[in-house]
Amino acid sequence: MGRPIRRLPTAGQWGRLARFAAVGGVNTVTFYLCYLPLHRVLPYFAAYTAGFLVSLTGSFFLNTYFTYRTRPSWRKFLLFPLTQVTNYAVQSAGLVALVSWCGLNSTVAPLLAALLAIPFTYLVSRRILLPGHRTAAADAPGPGGSPDQTAPSPPVRSNEPA
Repeated sequence: MGRPIRRLPTAGQWGRLARFAAVGGVNTVTFYLCYLPLHRVLPYFAAYTAGFLVSLTGSFFLNTYFTYRTRPSWRKFLLFPLTQVTNYAVQSAGLVALVSWCGLNSTVAPLLAALLAIPFTYLVSRRILLPGHRTAAADAPGPGGSPDQTAPSPPVRSNEPA
C-alpha cells in the first residue's frame, strides 16, 4: 500500500510551537535567575536542581494556560513533573557533559543544555497537557478554537437492520 500523506503544520501548530518557545524563554530566565545566586552558595548541580524545580512549576502553568490553552488540573499537575524526567535527564546529561567533558564554564553550560532538551520537552509536555492528541490531525483546533475542546462526534445511525 502507499505511504501516508504527510501534512504541513497548520497555522495553529506553528502558533503553539511559537508559544512553547516563548514559554521556554521565560522558563530559562526564571531558571537562570534562581540558578545564579544559588550557584554562589551551592555546588553547581545542586543549584541547577533547585532552579529546575522552581521553573518547573512556572512552566506547568504557562504551558497549560498560554501554550496549549487548556485548563490545569491536579491530574495534569501531578503528571507534568513525570514528563519532565526526560527533560531533566537530557539537560542533566548535557550539563555534566558540557562541564566535565567539554570544559565549558558551569555558568553558561545550563543554557546550552536547555537548548538540547527543547524538542524532547515539547513532545512530552504536549502529550501530558493534551491527552489523546497523538496525530497531526488531532492538533487542529476544534470548534472552541482549542484542540482540547473538540466536540465529540455524534453516533452514526443507520436505518438498515443489523
